[in-house]
Amino acid sequence: MKHLFTLLSLLAIQGLYAQQNISSFFSGTWKVEGKELYEHWDRLSDDHLKGFSYGFSEGKGISTIEYIDLKATNGKLIFEANVIGQNDGKAIQFEGSSGKDYYIFLNPEHDFPKKILYKKFSEDTMHVAIGAGGKEYTFNMIRQVTTGNPTSTAIVDTTYDEALAQKLNADERGMKSYFFVVLKTGTNQTKDKNLINESFTGHMANINRLVNEDKLIVAGPFGKNQDNYRGLFIFHNVANESELAIILKTDPAIKNSLLDFKIYPWCGSAALPMYLPFSKKISR
Repeated sequence: MKHLFTLLSLLAIQGLYAQQNISSFFSGTWKVEGKELYEHWDRLSDDHLKGFSYGFSEGKGISTIEYIDLKATNGKLIFEANVIGQNDGKAIQFEGSSGKDYYIFLNPEHDFPKKILYKKFSEDTMHVAIGAGGKEYTFNMIRQVTTGNPTSTAIVDTTYDEALAQKLNADERGMKSYFFVVLKTGTNQTKDKNLINESFTGHMANINRLVNEDKLIVAGPFGKNQDNYRGLFIFHNVANESELAIILKTDPAIKNSLLDFKIYPWCGSAALPMYLPFSKKISR
């Protein structure tokens, strides 16, 4: 679990500020001092953050290490981290508590880390200590100002369009919440060609209907893969996962169990739906 501590500790800091409903100063990208390890996170609301950590390796380029979901609920700060390739794909949960100038997350049942401590040194530097069973790692992290390349320090010169941001329901980082749906092979192994053809004809028609209703904004198939993943959807303007599950079951291929689905909350640019008018102009 050696990579887990980096993103968790950073987001722990932002969690403190999220609970107090103050500026999202810590949103953005931070770098582990002396290492090519980075964390980036975005604020979905005053009490909800999403982020990820990534690194650079020679000859392999950039690679994502973990994803995290952080929420302040019922007086508690809880985050879940999902480290790629570990823990059978399951998220690991920690609970936070705070004191003057520090913040601690604990999970006594976890192998490593069991404790994550941070201390803010300055507006651009924070100190992190990660420990379990008498073993502790400490390091500093430095705030980065980037233009999309994590190694760049150039300040971005942008013109903020407040009216457009409000129209797209963007937060102060230009982001908003979506639902990411992975479609996979269903349990129905029928050889009935008529049922299959009718179901997938209806599948395509249902996609077009949902696009026209301004709910579905991305749809597309995967290439052949060992996980039997067939395609993906990205939805917005849907209240919750329960409502989305009902919507998905209007798809004949899903209704007939030729396809199954898994729903994931997802954060992305609020400008994503703006590509749709152009997509119609480039397809014959």
